[in-house]
Amino acid sequence: MAAEYVSATLTVAVPATRVFAVLADPTTHSAIDGTGWVQEPADRAPLTEVGQIFRMDMYHANHPNGDYQVVNKVQVLDPPRTIGWLTGQQKGDGDLEFGGWIWRYDLAPLGPSETEVTLTYDWSAVPQYIRDRGIQFPPFGPDHLTNSLHHLAELAAPTSRA
Repeated sequence: MAAEYVSATLTVAVPATRVFAVLADPTTHSAIDGTGWVQEPADRAPLTEVGQIFRMDMYHANHPNGDYQVVNKVQVLDPPRTIGWLTGQQKGDGDLEFGGWIWRYDLAPLGPSETEVTLTYDWSAVPQYIRDRGIQFPPFGPDHLTNSLHHLAELAAPTSRA
C-alpha cells in the first residue's frame, strides 16, 4: 500500500517559539499557504487548545462554489513543538464533518535561533465514503508543502511584522 501522507522539512533561522506563534495565529495561514486557496480566517483567535474549532474562508476554482469555508479542529497542540488540525466542513444541519485529513507541523529546535520544521499532510484516516466523492489525495502538487514552509520562514523571520 502506498503511503497516505506527504511531508517536507526545512531548517529556518528562527527560534521554535516564534515559528510556533506564527502557526498558532490563524491570521497568518493565508500567507503561509503554498496553494493560494486559503483566504481569510473567519475565526481570528490564536490556537490555544486541543479541540478548538477555527474556520477559514477558502477559494478553489475547481470547488463547486469557488468560494467556500472549511472548519478546522485542533488535534495536537504542544507548544513550541507540535501543532496540527483536522479539516472539514459544516453540514447543512449545522453538524461538523471532518474528512480525516490532518495538517501537522513538527518543530525541532536546533539551538536558540534555528528550528527544523516538518509539515505533514496525512490523509490515511479518510473514510471510504469521502474517498468515493472523487477527491484526489493529495489535492495539490508536490511543491505545495515546500512553498508553505518557505512562506512560514519568511513570516517568522525576525524582520517580519507577522
